[in-house]
Amino acid sequence: MATIVESFGWTDVGQLRALNEDSFFIDGELGLYIVADGMGGENAGEVASRTAADVVATFIRRSNESEITWPFGIVPHLSHNGNRLRTAIMLANKRVWKEAESRQEYVGMGTTIVAALVEDAVLTLCGAGDSRAYRIRENQLDQITTDDSWVQAAVSAGAMTHERFQEHPMRNIITKAVGAKEAIELEILETPLQEGDLYLLCSDGLHGMIDDSRILEIVSGTHGNLQEGVAGLIAAANAVGGKDNITALLIRYRSIQAGSA
Repeated sequence: MATIVESFGWTDVGQLRALNEDSFFIDGELGLYIVADGMGGENAGEVASRTAADVVATFIRRSNESEITWPFGIVPHLSHNGNRLRTAIMLANKRVWKEAESRQEYVGMGTTIVAALVEDAVLTLCGAGDSRAYRIRENQLDQITTDDSWVQAAVSAGAMTHERFQEHPMRNIITKAVGAKEAIELEILETPLQEGDLYLLCSDGLHGMIDDSRILEIVSGTHGNLQEGVAGLIAAANAVGGKDNITALLIRYRSIQAGSA
């Protein structure tokens, strides 16, 4: 029995913004999937998100093809792919930080990121900021990343309830971003994939506009059509205001029987 990973992603400027500062990246051969949401003045957010995605993709590609150096060392308890993804995002952080230091118009730029690497029925995941990864399994949706945000820290500390999360005026303040500081600490998640798993990577322009139950309803209602699922999610976010750029990327893992089409 063979396995296959299918994916589809798209990004939309939304209803209020003049510029789309989100970026996404898909490479099925690498098994790499990225959503990044940039921030900064002028076009700096767009530069930050695209730079981060490009640097991550470049390192993952090179580390797949040849022997490389590990500029930030190896974490022994992480897998090879865990170390690859960690190093790639740390390199992206260093590049965005240097770009921000090099030009006045880029000062203060940065980007959130959520990146998934799929190989041998294992998904390796890393994020910074409030771009999210969700898993849909057996018609249940679970957020599998934790937002690096002020309100999430308050919820985790017991100072705020989840019910107040979406209404809080500081809900968009993030506590970690690629390029915001010279160094970044990252957590790596690795999880085994199961037949039929769906993963959604998205920017806060999506999850900040529609709640988890609506996300599940839309994706489930498309009966496995990834393109329709992404289009439906973006349309739903726009329908209730589209206050930010909106990016959604769906990944499906499934097996195929030998000899089947």
